[in-house]
Amino acid sequence: MKNSKLILVLGFIFTISGAFGQDYAFKVLANKGTNEVKSGDSWQAIKTGASLNATDEVRLAENAYLGLIHKTGKPIEVKQAGSYKVADLASQVKGGTSVLNKYTDFILSSNSAEAQKNRLSATGAVHRGAKGLRVYLPDAQFANVLNKRVVIRWEEVKGGSPFVVILKNMFDDEILKKETTEARLEIDLSDPKLANESAILVEIRSLSDPELKTEKNLLIKKLPAAQLEALTKEMETLTQQVDTQTAISKYIMTGFYEEKNLFIDAVTAYEDLIKMAPDVPSYKESYEEFLLRNKFKEPK
Repeated sequence: MKNSKLILVLGFIFTISGAFGQDYAFKVLANKGTNEVKSGDSWQAIKTGASLNATDEVRLAENAYLGLIHKTGKPIEVKQAGSYKVADLASQVKGGTSVLNKYTDFILSSNSAEAQKNRLSATGAVHRGAKGLRVYLPDAQFANVLNKRVVIRWEEVKGGSPFVVILKNMFDDEILKKETTEARLEIDLSDPKLANESAILVEIRSLSDPELKTEKNLLIKKLPAAQLEALTKEMETLTQQVDTQTAISKYIMTGFYEEKNLFIDAVTAYEDLIKMAPDVPSYKESYEEFLLRNKFKEPK
């Protein structure tokens, strides 16, 4: 009887140990190039969203890229061609927190096949008619911004450039006017002309096509002091866990902003991300999916 119990206990322990042994080490958050993973005896193409186990091996082609998230939430980038044991990559990771996991999980779930299938019925941050210039600024209830630096971005239209961007106070008085040949403009909310404004109206017009303009004034709102303080502390907790100068860390920040309904900050972070890693298709696809699910853009 005792031997039977011992066998059962040992069997349970080995079962649990085996289960934990199969726990993933990384998830693939971004992927560029012909990259492969070896599980067992065979090599297979790596897909974004896939899990890598500690016993696996990965192989990167020339000019390839992998953005990985460790099970602790810590990000790591692999850029050099060659073969890597996943266990060796995991040994390079130092600590992580559930805070990181929260936002990497948010990114993965938001970009899953199921999420893409369901987005047509979802309620987005923008409700706007088909006419006029489509600007990636949300409706007023979602127009709060956390950071001082803002990138105002709009959909590129053939023959629309150059553009004029007019910023106004809530009394409709013009406070700043800038021209640009691009479909974007970066503004600094600490600019003396803007620093004392709690809310700013945005109007954009094409200088080459009078019909191409915003249908209504859009809004950028600074957060109330208490909310600003709380979110700043939360953001600082997150940025202390990552190297903010890497593309994958910038990607994690997009998840933070979107989860907090800070869509203006999310657009700015995505713009920075694409500038930082212009040749990584995973990041461009994620930005496009963000714009579609939040109704900034319409499917073509």
